[in-house]
Amino acid sequence: MVEKEKYWVHTKYDVLVREKRIMSSLERKIEKINCLIEDLKGETFTGALLIVEGERDIEALKAIGIESNILAVKSHGKSLQDIIDKIESIGDREIILLMDFDEHGRELTERLARNLERSKVKLNIEFWRKLCSLLGNDLKDVEGLATYIENLKRKARL
Repeated sequence: MVEKEKYWVHTKYDVLVREKRIMSSLERKIEKINCLIEDLKGETFTGALLIVEGERDIEALKAIGIESNILAVKSHGKSLQDIIDKIESIGDREIILLMDFDEHGRELTERLARNLERSKVKLNIEFWRKLCSLLGNDLKDVEGLATYIENLKRKARL
């Protein structure tokens, strides 16, 4: 009987240690995402133009506090070339690409980056790369970012 109690305590302890390790991992992930968002806010506040895929992405970014200097590629029926021309005409402002994290978003990021680099636009895709790396396969689009962060916070509190 004593052996079973020791085994139970040991097993319960192992589970608690494993849960603590998972929680620490979630908390670190939340912190990294929050830092990226704060840096992104700072960049847009100081004049960088943030390029996203659609209007819902803009709304999602506003929900997490990024409220200025955002342009959607798929807006108002303009072609991709029209958007590229508009970006090129902006001048020496930094352009941050933040497309979705799925295959289509990757292809669009590469296409825009190729076109804009030819035009000597000051281009930044580091935020997109870092978010892709952090999110893995957990999230496919920018519009789900606010909900994803809230779900991570909820899990971290369990």
